[in-house]
Amino acid sequence: MPGPCRHRRHTLRTGRLLLYTPETALDLAAALAAASDAGAQRWLGWGDRALTDTRVVETLLGLRPGDTGALRSSRMLKDLLDQPYEPGPEDEVLLVGVRLDDGRYAGSTGVHPGTGEIGGWLAPDARGQGLGTELFRAAVLLAHTHLGLRTVRAGHEPANTASARALANAGLVAADGPPRHTLPDGREIESRWLERTTTTPTSRCPGAAPSA
Repeated sequence: MPGPCRHRRHTLRTGRLLLYTPETALDLAAALAAASDAGAQRWLGWGDRALTDTRVVETLLGLRPGDTGALRSSRMLKDLLDQPYEPGPEDEVLLVGVRLDDGRYAGSTGVHPGTGEIGGWLAPDARGQGLGTELFRAAVLLAHTHLGLRTVRAGHEPANTASARALANAGLVAADGPPRHTLPDGREIESRWLERTTTTPTSRCPGAAPSA
């Protein structure tokens, strides 16, 4: 279990998810595996960042982070488990999500500390259950009460109704923003923007990087 927030590391909990800053390369690989399927890449367009080996993806999505015996039974998993993940001072503040009911990786969310932009995705077997709302609520909470950000923003493609609904349920409302967006793979898409500005004081936890 991850510990309390500390140097560039954060831990949050929602009703059905435990979210924490990746501890190892295995956490990061599992987060990428959660969105490497064609359905997720339709919206994210990662290009080379997406994992393409279906057996590796299936293995990662079947893992439970606390099952150290199973993790060390595979050379690939052991190598990933032995590589610590160290977030950089300018990096997006990334959280990997684990389901509380079965302990499996569920997806990931994050906040850019400079722009306040949030994003996230769910693993295939975690979709359609309302977990997207919990994921984005966690990102909002991370921004307002861990990073000291007053406003968060998020963009989505108009056809991505699941993201639009989850963001709205997390408290974001329609806002101005660029009408077009270019994905990492070079595709240009139409975009809609939402934002949330808190009316209560923000705060920073021990994991927040020093203020500029």
